[in-house]
Amino acid sequence: QVQLVESGGGLVQAGGSLILSCAASGRTFSQYAVGWFRQAPGKEREFVAAMSWSGGSTYYPNSVKGRFTISRDNAKNTAYLQMNSLKPEDTAVYYCAAGSTLTTAERRWDYWGQGTQVTVSS
Repeated sequence: QVQLVESGGGLVQAGGSLILSCAASGRTFSQYAVGWFRQAPGKEREFVAAMSWSGGSTYYPNSVKGRFTISRDNAKNTAYLQMNSLKPEDTAVYYCAAGSTLTTAERRWDYWGQGTQVTVSS
């Protein structure tokens, strides 16, 4: 089992930045890929970013590419999501996930955090 706890969410103005953290405990975090997803009210959860266990591979959807950056520090069992140039449409609950497969498919991730709210005001 891997337990994930997100932090760093909050209220920010459009154009601003936030950095989310995902602290992992339990089984060896460095063995897992890590991902970020988000869910806005009334919408399905969507993929935001993912990184391989080594950090050598990353994926982003076009909606956040160039604005969001995923990173990880395996020594600290922590992953991060740096979000720049935030837009009101980025408003959502952001979830961290870990899994044995690097994928954009939500159903293939094994472990999930409880989420952290990000609100971007216009």
